[in-house]
Amino acid sequence: MVAANSTAPLSITLRVWRQAGPNQPGQFVDYQSKDLSPNMSFLEMLDVVNDQLTAKGEEPIAFAHDCREGICGTCSCTINGKPHGPGKGVATCQVYMRSFRDGDVVTVEPFRAAAFPVIKDLITDRSAFDKIQQAGGYITARAGSAPDANAIPVPKPDADLAMDAATCIGCGACVAACKNASAMLFVAAKVSHLGLVPQGQAERDKRVLAMVSTMDELGFGNCTNQYECSAACPKLISHDFIARLNRDYFNASLRASFQPESQSTGGGAG
Repeated sequence: MVAANSTAPLSITLRVWRQAGPNQPGQFVDYQSKDLSPNMSFLEMLDVVNDQLTAKGEEPIAFAHDCREGICGTCSCTINGKPHGPGKGVATCQVYMRSFRDGDVVTVEPFRAAAFPVIKDLITDRSAFDKIQQAGGYITARAGSAPDANAIPVPKPDADLAMDAATCIGCGACVAACKNASAMLFVAAKVSHLGLVPQGQAERDKRVLAMVSTMDELGFGNCTNQYECSAACPKLISHDFIARLNRDYFNASLRASFQPESQSTGGGAG
């Protein structure tokens, strides 16, 4: 066996989930990938395998990617049972082949969640996150230019927390890691980063009620506080934001109960 930190080429058996379409049956298919540089990324390895498949006239593996810099969250795959694969605080595109050993069997499949239906092979439809974001992830306050917005005093602890929450890239690893396919960490991050700054106060109650209600309607599960979500998050967003979301939801629901004309509170946060 070659050590994981070796510079020698390695060969692996790639076990990939292949599924022609959302309503088609799927199965794992094995591919031999040889003489790989340990310094290539996981997505570069998939490129090499696809070049070989194309040269043989076979259908290449469909997988999603964009920035390949851990920014966009598009490259979401489950590698050996872990969303985004080995390592901590990395997306799939930031996983390198030196994380594996020569001769390893590496299983790669799409994120598994009812709210993320498979489109093809390793690509899932995560537009449910877009719908949650559209339900309340905005502000109507005019903040002006960047200097104007930055001139509004914000306590440094709140500013730091808001920036921590805003690092969420919406990849869906939190959902894929959760046994209930809960989207609570994603929603908590989106609710919190706006709720911690002055510009986000006007819609604070409306935002949390609308986003939680939309999350429930789209079929995401409940949070049972086992924190697989934060462990799998490529941006290391803390599960403490879920507690903040629950407090905001409780307070908004309480205020809404005294306002009959307010929108429905939906299912419930956690």
